[in-house]
Amino acid sequence: MATQGLSRFTGRKVLVTGAASGIGHATALRFLDEGAHVILVDRDQEKLDEVMKSLDANKATASLTDISKPDEVQKLLDLTKQTFGTLNVLVNNAGVTTIGTVLDGDLDAWQTVCATTLTGTLNVSRTFLPLLIQSKGNIVNTASVSGMRGDWNTAYYDVAKGGVVNLTRVLAMDHGKDGVRVNAICPSVTRTAMTADALKDPAFVKSVEDRVPLQRLGEPEDMAAAITFLASEDAAYITGLIMPVDGGVTASNGQPPFPMS
Repeated sequence: MATQGLSRFTGRKVLVTGAASGIGHATALRFLDEGAHVILVDRDQEKLDEVMKSLDANKATASLTDISKPDEVQKLLDLTKQTFGTLNVLVNNAGVTTIGTVLDGDLDAWQTVCATTLTGTLNVSRTFLPLLIQSKGNIVNTASVSGMRGDWNTAYYDVAKGGVVNLTRVLAMDHGKDGVRVNAICPSVTRTAMTADALKDPAFVKSVEDRVPLQRLGEPEDMAAAITFLASEDAAYITGLIMPVDGGVTASNGQPPFPMS
């Protein structure tokens, strides 16, 4: 997706979690294209190394970090201070999922999903808030339509993303007075590593496309465009927004189409 000559982030300092693939990768590239300096955070060393091969080392810095581990998040803060001295934008994108109902997954599965998707997002946010307060910066969280409405068979993910949705709201309310904006995007089914297995099933793909008013799956670049808008000065009076980026999925009340005759 072309940036159309935009340079909204020239000289700005940005950190993106889950940046080695999918939405995080597309988002990091979009910020770099618009002039930002970016720390790309991921826990997959191989993917991170591959991504960094094509990036300008003067603009992009890699950090192998598992955000579910508080000590690693603290080291990430230290790296950010050493590299940038400040931070203007934090994108909390890292997340994991598991398939099944609450009866299919044990508490270990619940804790695994929450450790990154919810607790990790909370811990990164609270760790970096002092820097963002200093810079009057902002946070954009990757939540999900699954945090706005329920899905069948992804119980733990839905609950965790619901937490990210309300975390976004409370951070916006509590820290607006500090000059920090906090927003979230809510993707529907998007072509990423997380959905790759499900998207191998043509029947599932067709069911998604039939359900989406725009009749296509989301792409990482669609999400990156929304994230960079919310992070930019174009959104200077927007905070606490839970933005569906879903091709129109949440426009529906869920009922099937009525017969035309």
